[in-house]
Amino acid sequence: ESVMALLIAIIYLIQRMQPSLMINLKSQFFVCVFFIFCQLIASSLLWRIDAHLITKGVVFSYSSLSAKAQDVTKSRKLKTEHLLQVDDHDFTMRPSFGGPAIPVGVDVQVESLDSISEVDMDFTVTLYLRHYWKDERLAFPSSTNKSMTFDGRLVKKIWVPDVFFVHSKRSFIHDTTTDNIMLRVFPDGHVLYSLRVTVTAACNMDFSRFPLDSQTCSLELESYAYTDEDLMLYWKNGDESLSTDDRISLSQFLIQKFHTTSRLAFYSSTGWYNRLYINFTLRRHIFFFLLQTYFPATLMVMLSWVSFWIDRRAVPARVSLGITTVLTMSTIITGVNASMPRVSYIKAVDIYLWVSFVFVFLSVLEYAAVNYLTTVQERRDRKSLPCTCGMSHTRTMMLDGMYSEADTDSLAGYTTAPMVPEEREKPGHMAGTLSVSSVSTTTAKKKGLRGLRIIPNTHAIDTYSRMIFPGSYIIFNLIYWSVYC
Repeated sequence: ESVMALLIAIIYLIQRMQPSLMINLKSQFFVCVFFIFCQLIASSLLWRIDAHLITKGVVFSYSSLSAKAQDVTKSRKLKTEHLLQVDDHDFTMRPSFGGPAIPVGVDVQVESLDSISEVDMDFTVTLYLRHYWKDERLAFPSSTNKSMTFDGRLVKKIWVPDVFFVHSKRSFIHDTTTDNIMLRVFPDGHVLYSLRVTVTAACNMDFSRFPLDSQTCSLELESYAYTDEDLMLYWKNGDESLSTDDRISLSQFLIQKFHTTSRLAFYSSTGWYNRLYINFTLRRHIFFFLLQTYFPATLMVMLSWVSFWIDRRAVPARVSLGITTVLTMSTIITGVNASMPRVSYIKAVDIYLWVSFVFVFLSVLEYAAVNYLTTVQERRDRKSLPCTCGMSHTRTMMLDGMYSEADTDSLAGYTTAPMVPEEREKPGHMAGTLSVSSVSTTTAKKKGLRGLRIIPNTHAIDTYSRMIFPGSYIIFNLIYWSVYC
């Protein structure tokens, strides 16, 4: 509008000064007005288009276009696939296919040794497994010689070693919060492939010295498809290729050492393969088993010896004590075997427990022998007493056991009868015939007891057992601990 007003003013001035030029100026004026009108229409349309794009959330400007044109990282030519030339090669084949074996270095960092199971004969370990090799197909130009790091998505598009764990029962790659896989590619084509994995593998354990044993377990790595002619698997830094965390500990074992070895494994149908070994030696803690097994078993054996000091006529006391110790030993043996594999050979703990069980059982048999011999002896003593059928107001008694002054007073009304010669020759028992008398003086008491002999309440077998059983068990313990320790 301002331009049109300016043109009208100029035409008016020219008309007042030179009327002859008005005809040509009028034609040029209309041409200018037409172009100005077209420009106004175009500007109006562009303004409406910009307003519509803004309402849709799209910003369209010349500055943004120029910025996008300069962002070279967004260009198709610099994508990862094109930079590493992934689409230009066949990564289903190993590097240097048809040539010499590709060397693949391995190193391992043990994060934790989770558990050792004697029943299943296996162990569980979590570790970081790293592979090193060179693939010239992944080489890329770089002015700074810096590597590029990728996650597990690129691993599916390139060649990686097919390492697996021999004798593994279960294994998995951690995926929290994403797959724990890292791939690092260097400009010259060297590749680092790392993953975090947990493996449960078999371990052939020898329990002949359990629980005074040491176990050596191995985690074995091997290529599944490539023989030693195609892939050479080796420890990258020798013994230093295996690193562990100093905080690794187990409740029942002491980790003595970790070390690495390698050798060739042969399969009759496929050939020779490189195999790597992670060996670790474990020594079992004995203190737990001392408290739970050895001390209770020893106490039960010592408790069974108490019956040797109990009166042989106390049948309920000695029988119940013997049966209790036998049943307790059976419970201890059952509890130990429940947590162990069913092996076909004898373990060290079995020797100790079963010998202890035999000592307890022999103490029960010892009392059975004592009770039987005592019964037989009493029957013989009754048969050997003299006959008192023709004596009036008499009583025949046999005193068996120890007697006190009170027992002597209770015999005040008795006098002695002569003993047969056969009875005088039998030591260890007392038998006599006491006649009723009215004499109650102390002298009569003493005279009346001169013809009596006492049967002791302790059998000779009990006396010998008090020395033989503890001595034998001590000798057994000395031999057992000297052999297994």
